[in-house]
Amino acid sequence: MAEHFTSRSDSEVVGVQFQTTQWGLVMPTADQRSKTAQAALEQLCRIYWYPIYAFVRRQGQTVENAQDLTQEFFLRVLQDNYFQVADPQRGRLRSFLLTSLKHFLINEWEKARTAKRGGAQSIFSLDEQDAEGRYLTEPIDGMSPEKVYEKRWAVTLLEQALARLRAEYAKQNNGAMFDALKPFISGETAEGGYGALAQRFEMSEGSLRVAAHRLRERYREALRTEVASTLATPTDIDDELRHLMIVLQS
Repeated sequence: MAEHFTSRSDSEVVGVQFQTTQWGLVMPTADQRSKTAQAALEQLCRIYWYPIYAFVRRQGQTVENAQDLTQEFFLRVLQDNYFQVADPQRGRLRSFLLTSLKHFLINEWEKARTAKRGGAQSIFSLDEQDAEGRYLTEPIDGMSPEKVYEKRWAVTLLEQALARLRAEYAKQNNGAMFDALKPFISGETAEGGYGALAQRFEMSEGSLRVAAHRLRERYREALRTEVASTLATPTDIDDELRHLMIVLQS
C-alpha cells in the first residue's frame, strides 16, 4: 500500500468526484440552516468522529468525557459555525481540525462536561461503545495523542476510499468481485489465489489478473481523490500521501 500513487492527472481526480471538497464542508455557507449544508457537515462529522475521539481519549479523558467532548466539538461545527474563520489556504484540513480541537479543549471543555450526554443535541446515532472498542485496540506503546490522531486519520481515508470503490462496483453488480479481489489491493493473496477465483467467477486466470490490476488502479485513484478532498490545492496530494504512508508504517 506504500506504492507511488499515480494515474489520472490531479485536476481530473479532483474534478470527477469532488466538485466540493471536504474543506468546503467546514466553510461558512450562505444559509447554515440549509438541509444541504447540514447534510454535508454531518458527513464530515461521521467520517472524522473517531480520529477526534481517539485524540481526546489519549489526552487522558475518561470514556464518558471523551464522548461528550467529541460530540460537543462537532456540535460546534454543525450548529455554531465554529469554523467561521476556516481558510483552505492555511493548509491541510487534517491540521486545521486538530488545531481547532486543541483550542476547543483548552477553552471550552468545562462547558462540554456540563452538557447532558446525548439529549436534544445529539448529532446523529453513533455506536459509542464501538468507538471505545476500537480505541482499546490501539497500540499502547506511548504514542502521543497527535500520532494517534494522524494514524486514525490515515486509516479513515483508506477506509473511505475502499468504501467509495466498493459502492462503485456494487452499483455495477460487481460487489462480489470487489470483495474477492480486495486482498490483492494491498498485495495480499486471496484464498486459493487467482486460479481458484477464476474458476469461481468462470473467468480465465489471465482475465482475473487484469481485473485485479484494474481494481488496484481504481483504488489508487479513489485514495488520491479522498486525500485531495482534504487539501487546498491538488499539488499537495503527493506530499500528503507520502506523509500518510509514513504515519501508517510507523
